Amino acid sequence: MSARQPGGAFTADVTGPEHGENGFAVFRRAWDTQTGEALPLPSLDTGERGAFRIGVRAARAHDAVIADVRFAHFRGRTSGPGEGGDRVLVHLMRQGSWRFTGLGGGEADVTVPDGSFLARRNGPPTSFDVRPGSRATVLILPPSVLQGVSGGRPVLGSNRSSEMRVLMAHARMVRETVRDLGPAGLLGARDALLELTRGALRREFDALEPRLAPALARAAMELADEYLAEPDLSPSLLARRLNVSVRTLHRAFATAEEPVAAYVRRRRLEQARRELLTPWDRPSIAEAAARWHFADSSHFARAFKKQYGEAPSRMIAAAEEERRLRQADSHRPSAWEGPSGSERPGRRTGNDVPLLGNAN
Repeated sequence: MSARQPGGAFTADVTGPEHGENGFAVFRRAWDTQTGEALPLPSLDTGERGAFRIGVRAARAHDAVIADVRFAHFRGRTSGPGEGGDRVLVHLMRQGSWRFTGLGGGEADVTVPDGSFLARRNGPPTSFDVRPGSRATVLILPPSVLQGVSGGRPVLGSNRSSEMRVLMAHARMVRETVRDLGPAGLLGARDALLELTRGALRREFDALEPRLAPALARAAMELADEYLAEPDLSPSLLARRLNVSVRTLHRAFATAEEPVAAYVRRRRLEQARRELLTPWDRPSIAEAAARWHFADSSHFARAFKKQYGEAPSRMIAAAEEERRLRQADSHRPSAWEGPSGSERPGRRTGNDVPLLGNAN
């Protein structure tokens, strides 16, 4: 992507030790080439050799960037107040931790642990230190998202709030589909991202806004995946966790390919099928049906056949036969081997000379 294009994808990986002390320079060249000058990066002082080793997959929608970042080594200090433009950065930690010193010109340390977020202005010089192996999603947004929130001061909170779940679901959707979005879709994705960020920071979510329905449905799917093994998983449970009404949840799923209950049933069938195809510690069909909360094995078998076109017993038998044939084939002797794998008598070696006539 470039400054002339309002959207696109960006990737860079400088995690390898071969980049040495030049990691940030290599990364910045890749960023400038792929994003253009419309979104300049601030200068960083990494202080020590090899202190900038990160990998990034990002999407840009106009003046908003969504970046999934993994950190091998990331420690240093931004070099100037406001350098890189007046921006808001939202750090959403998915693994590890990110420590900041000097936020807003102060001296206090702020650590963002796994499952938390920090929203801050790109202001005075700030020191940072990320635990190696950490992963985070970073949103780079226009400053308007912090207007009216905490007086513009940094905001620290949980990623597990209903509003933040919806924001993160939308961010993932944008990053996955940005290459396929047309001009209207790209602008809509950007506007929804900003609106959801404001709502997450204020702990507010306009569940009746039609533009936000796909993000709500995606968040509900991701939440359902966490609760698949729970017997009380239902549309009402998902609605409570996301702080919306059941009616609003069903309305959001109208933008998806299937209703809420159908999604849960399909995902449970997928989990059951995976277990039934496991060659070790495989449950019985009745056990799989009970584990994934089907009424009984016959109900499970009917749902399974409807989704996969065959009964679970037939699928298991076919998988066992295929496995048996593979094992038999792997133990079958070659043309030059006897039954035990030893060489057959009379096998020609590389030193043999073909006989064209009698030796006499």
